[in-house]
Order: sequence, then C-alpha cells, then structure tokens
Amino acid sequence: MVSADMIRTCVGILGNVIALCLFLSPVPTFYRIVKKGSVEQFSAVPYLATLFNCMFWVVYGLPFVHPHSTLVLTINGSGMVIELAYVLLFIIYSQGSNRIRVLVMLAAEIAFVAIVAVLVVTFTHTVMMRSMIIGILCVFFGTLMYAAPLAVMKLVIQTKSVEFMPLFLSLASFFNGLCWTTYALIRFDLYITIPNGLGVLFAMAQLVLHLIYYKSTKEQIEARKRKAETGLSEVVIFGEANKVSNAPAQVNGHRSEA
Repeated sequence: MVSADMIRTCVGILGNVIALCLFLSPVPTFYRIVKKGSVEQFSAVPYLATLFNCMFWVVYGLPFVHPHSTLVLTINGSGMVIELAYVLLFIIYSQGSNRIRVLVMLAAEIAFVAIVAVLVVTFTHTVMMRSMIIGILCVFFGTLMYAAPLAVMKLVIQTKSVEFMPLFLSLASFFNGLCWTTYALIRFDLYITIPNGLGVLFAMAQLVLHLIYYKSTKEQIEARKRKAETGLSEVVIFGEANKVSNAPAQVNGHRSEA
C-alpha cells in the first residue's frame, strides 16, 4: 500500500520540476539582454520579488525552522540561485541610476532576510514558533508574488487580448500551485497552502481569460498582419510609381529630358 508520505514526496518532486520550468522561463529574455548588451525597457522588479520570496522559503525549509521540508528547500534554493543570476545580469547590463537602484534593492533584500533569520533563530527557541513567524512572512510575500499577474489580467480585459499573457506560463503556474497545494494538504501545512491555493485561483482566472479572449486575440493579430502587409504593398507601389514618374520620357525613339 502506498503511504501518504510517499504520495506527498512524489507530488513535491513533480512540483520541483514544474517550478524549475517556471524559474527558467525568462531565459530567452536574458539571452536577448546579453545579446543586445542592454536591459532596454525590461524591469528588474519581478525578479527581485521572486528572489525575495525564494529567500524566505529557503529559511522556512531549514531543519531548525521547519523540519521535513527538504523539497521546499531544494526548489527554493534552486530558484534563489537562478533569480540571483537574473538580477546580477540586470546590474551588469543596466546603466547609471537604474544600476544603482537595482543594487540597493538587492542589498536591502539580502539584509532584511538575514536580519529576520538571525532574530528568529536567536530569540525563539521552538520549531513551532520559528515556523509560525517565517511562515507568516512567506504567506505575505508569496501572496504578493502570485498576485503580480493581476496587472497583466487587467491589461487583457482592457485590450481583449491575451497576447502578452502566454498560455504556457498560465498553465505552468496552475499546475505548480496545484502540486504545492496538494503537497501541503497531505501533511497539512497552512503556510504553504495559503499562497499556493491563491496561486491556483489566480492561474484559473488567467486560463478563463484565455478561453474568453482567444478568438479576439487571433483576430487582432491577423488584423495587424493584414495592415502591415497592406502598408508594405503601398510602399512598394509608391516606390514603383516614383521610379516611373522620375524616369526620362521616350518620344519617337528620342529621349526627352524633363
């Protein structure tokens, strides 16, 4: 008979795989940044927010804070390294005040997490109390991270287009939240359940928007393509007309200069 702990471990491993895919999904963006040597108009805030969230979950997963949380520790440790790499690339390829701002935010995040961790370990002497304090912070910052797509969802409703809300990310977010919610419910963990349960709800809302606006998105993309093709045709015709009007006229076999 398969035990609940074995099922929980399998679900946690699947959650690790899906979450890792989510963490790696911005790689094409950073390939573009490195290739162009500039961060252009991209923002470092989502990566700083995810890094902040991962750092708190790493503290939460430590054996002396919340025992038996190895899978929470492994995926958030991996996420922390990946997100830190993204932020460092932002610092390298940013300029002037933007670079300083990202550096200050990164230093502030590391300092804040370190201070909280030291204070909790020093002044609380039970695993239950440590889990509660760090868990509440994880719920708060995890909920903020999961709520971040609300701005994109608002844009989708306004434009009636899901073009800038990729279906892959919405599906990955849904299955990631579902895995970790299931993981938390098998051996009940309130602090993992709340943010991931909310993550499932937000991802479901995104999938509903995909269903509602899929057709209108296709229509908008096709309309833009037709407009671009029409514009290109007009440019070609206009160019050919200019060539004809500017060409020297031929009269009775003799060239007439305008």
